[in-house]
Amino acid sequence: MKIISYNVNGIRAAFTKDFLGWLNVADPDVICIQESKAGNDQIDIESLEKNGYFSYWHSAQKKGYSGVGIASKIKPKHIEYGCGIEDYDSEGRIMRADFEGFSVISVYVPSASNIERLDFKMKFCYDFLTYIKELKKTIPNLVICGDFNICHHAIDIHNPEGLKNTSGFLPMEREWMTLFIEECELIDSFRFFNDQPDNYSWWSYRQNSRARNKGWRLDYNFVSYSLKKKLSRAAILKEAVHSDHCPVLVELSLN
Repeated sequence: MKIISYNVNGIRAAFTKDFLGWLNVADPDVICIQESKAGNDQIDIESLEKNGYFSYWHSAQKKGYSGVGIASKIKPKHIEYGCGIEDYDSEGRIMRADFEGFSVISVYVPSASNIERLDFKMKFCYDFLTYIKELKKTIPNLVICGDFNICHHAIDIHNPEGLKNTSGFLPMEREWMTLFIEECELIDSFRFFNDQPDNYSWWSYRQNSRARNKGWRLDYNFVSYSLKKKLSRAAILKEAVHSDHCPVLVELSLN
């Protein structure tokens, strides 16, 4: 089972950059999309279907903003849109697909450009932690895919000292992520296989950051500890260039 998480920074824009051609080559069984920035009527669902994917989308009420999606070659048993908290569901930030024996979540954690949004981000994070802990009581096997807008450790950001007071690498954000992993009994799948520096999933469009690899690792595939023995591979697919993010992959042996 190959699962990819990808903040596409606009699904319509990605389609104009041969997103479908890339998808056919990458060939995931499930892809979780963040920042779709489109309503369901603006997404080329028919082309995804022609390429073998059932797709489901949870859009923000605000046009051209946020939004998550899940496309899968296997038809899910159930799709859950949102988490039941209106402030988040109106922004299209969480959705879940249930399969036989496990579930996949696509999540887009808010970014924080000011104090007000930082407060909103941290409230979202702690509410999301509570949501996952509660969900695991009935669905223990989770793969949580998304743009978390947080670098967990110094190894996950190109300039940890210079960016220590910047949202995305604040102590409170990093402390939350540690708590989230521990309390929800999750594995950071990429770090399970790779302990090397200079591995990032987002680069600013400014200052030629991507070419210089001055990046941040903001995108994760967290896997329930109960699935540890089924983990077979994880990777950052930095060759894909539809967005300021790149896709991140995890593979599970579910047989």
